[in-house]
Amino acid sequence: MSKWDVDYINLCKKILSEGKKVKNRTGIDSIKIPSYHIQFNLQEEFPVLTTKKLYFRQAILEMLWIYQAQSNDVRWLQERNVHIWDEWEIDENGIWEAEQLIFEDGKPKKISVKKEFPKEYAHTIGTAYGYIVNKFHMTENLINTLKQNKTDRRMVISLWQNDYLDTAVLPSCVWSSEWDVTDGYLNLWVHQRSCDVPLGLPFNVTQYATLLCLIAKVTNLKPGVIDWSIKDAHIYENQIYGIKEQIERFDKKGHLKAPTLWINPEIDDFFKFDNSKDLKDIRIENYEDMGPIHFDIAR
Repeated sequence: MSKWDVDYINLCKKILSEGKKVKNRTGIDSIKIPSYHIQFNLQEEFPVLTTKKLYFRQAILEMLWIYQAQSNDVRWLQERNVHIWDEWEIDENGIWEAEQLIFEDGKPKKISVKKEFPKEYAHTIGTAYGYIVNKFHMTENLINTLKQNKTDRRMVISLWQNDYLDTAVLPSCVWSSEWDVTDGYLNLWVHQRSCDVPLGLPFNVTQYATLLCLIAKVTNLKPGVIDWSIKDAHIYENQIYGIKEQIERFDKKGHLKAPTLWINPEIDDFFKFDNSKDLKDIRIENYEDMGPIHFDIAR
């Protein structure tokens, strides 16, 4: 059965029972715990939640947008009917606006936040995620190192670059990954500075598990272990109802069998995996779920 569902529900229960209510920039209070750690062994299970439906196509296309297309252009996703980043898209005049919370003299105040960007950043999320990957050739460097020097201890991808934070709409939440090879297995440690547990975490875990499997395939390695390090694991107050529904599903029905990941065996170049809306070279098989749960976005 799905160990990931067990770990996930345990995290949600811990946040609801032990977490502290805090205010934050979105204006929607969250319940948070300061840190959490999860481990996934991809030889035992490919992690996809079964207690709620995970939209695999959207999740993997977002991952390919960052690490394969290396793009920050939201239209790339929209052309593939993926709308994850619509709320953070800079408009055609270089403006991004949102209702957010600020603190004046220690007191919270909700205002309309407006960020102005150079017009060439229109329709993007600014200098974040794929922009950073592309600028520093991070994917290519990782693959080349894995092929040429598997014992290297400097295989780090950092999406947190201080020089580019001011021109990013949203600085990277999953901001760092560290890679190593042990006994022919490719392992990964992921760091997440801020974790929207209902919306972000299920996507992120499946995305990085897929990324590891794809990178392992094109470098002739076997998928190994992912360690996932979370700072500020939180559930927004307007998401609690959905998480309680998911917990109730788990408590009443348990969890379903974990699915498997299929990767086109003929592809041996990471940059040749199909990234069209059909996502022809990557899919999950034998996936059963208990249905979708709607969660509101806080930005």
